[in-house]
Amino acid sequence: MIPNDALSRIGTESAFSVLARAGELQAQGKDIINLGIGQPDFPTPPHIVEAGIKALRDGHHGYTPAKGIPALREAVCADIADRRGVTVSPENITIMPGGKPTMFFSILMFGGAGTEVIYPDPGFPIYRSMIQYTDATPVPMALHEDRDFGFSADEVLAQITPRTRLIIVNSPGNPTGGVTPKAEVEKLIAGLADWPDVAILSDEIYSRMLYDGREHVSWLAYPEIRDRLIVLDGWSKTYAMTGWRLGYAVWPDALVDAAERLCVNNHSCVNAATQFAGIAALQGPQDDVDAMMTAFDVRRRLIVQRLNALPGFRCADSAGAFYAFPNIEATGIDARTLQTRILEEAGVATIAGTSFGVNGDGYLRFSYANSEENIEAALDRIGKLLG
Repeated sequence: MIPNDALSRIGTESAFSVLARAGELQAQGKDIINLGIGQPDFPTPPHIVEAGIKALRDGHHGYTPAKGIPALREAVCADIADRRGVTVSPENITIMPGGKPTMFFSILMFGGAGTEVIYPDPGFPIYRSMIQYTDATPVPMALHEDRDFGFSADEVLAQITPRTRLIIVNSPGNPTGGVTPKAEVEKLIAGLADWPDVAILSDEIYSRMLYDGREHVSWLAYPEIRDRLIVLDGWSKTYAMTGWRLGYAVWPDALVDAAERLCVNNHSCVNAATQFAGIAALQGPQDDVDAMMTAFDVRRRLIVQRLNALPGFRCADSAGAFYAFPNIEATGIDARTLQTRILEEAGVATIAGTSFGVNGDGYLRFSYANSEENIEAALDRIGKLLG
């Protein structure tokens, strides 16, 4: 049996590999603190859960429209108008089973042999994986520590060639917690006027996870690029709904039909009851979201302080999401080796920066989606190991 050669180009997401190894160690009776996995440690708010249960009890057991139920798409548009100050038509929305299908569909649309796709590095590993799968050339967009892990518009513009078909941006970013300044976003958008055939995928899944009074800069706010802009967002992070698998995409008019056909061919439609839960999330009380973000902010300050106190560690402040991305070069230990030692010897799961691209070398990713008590205990263990 000989599978398609393209399968050999698919990568993986190392966080799940680390999670599996942590599970093996726990099964052996070892105490593991997981600061590796990127999901909130809070339960889905009760009113959202009840909406999903009610939908099942009300008989919503069948197929839905491929693009999502109209009520949810309308709720998404209302939320975009409220939080981003932008008008979007429900016809331009597709409801997705999580965030990854939007990445996959966008890269399928614009990738292919002979093309180039620019993507964040260090960045979410599925970007590069899917670019390689389509046989396009991945072009890393370097995110530098001395720029608070935001991109340089000048550097990105210098990377564009006649073969460039798509640019992927992600702010707030995974794995760095970095947020690109508005001035840099606008400089890149202005420069893209010279490249009208280059599409943009803006991954805004962490759009509500910002600290110290920062405001989210959505690419939807710039009408001059709306005809070639795809925006990814969803419920997983904001509402602690990772297991519900619910996201959405905003497509330009020219891509709506293609996106709908890909939905039909790929997953038919999103789970019906989950979509009703999504309506409750957007239209219901936001107190649980606010409480979660307050807790994340406390943890953020704690983990950055504790990481900076470790020998050989240097950690920039986390501006968004729930990740810290310390520089560990001064330890003299490479990221992959240190990840393994911290897990096997200290019982703490982290992710090597190299899992997120070549520019992640010399870094580790810590998720502070865990309790203050566990963060303190984890950093005590790592300090003992390094000491």
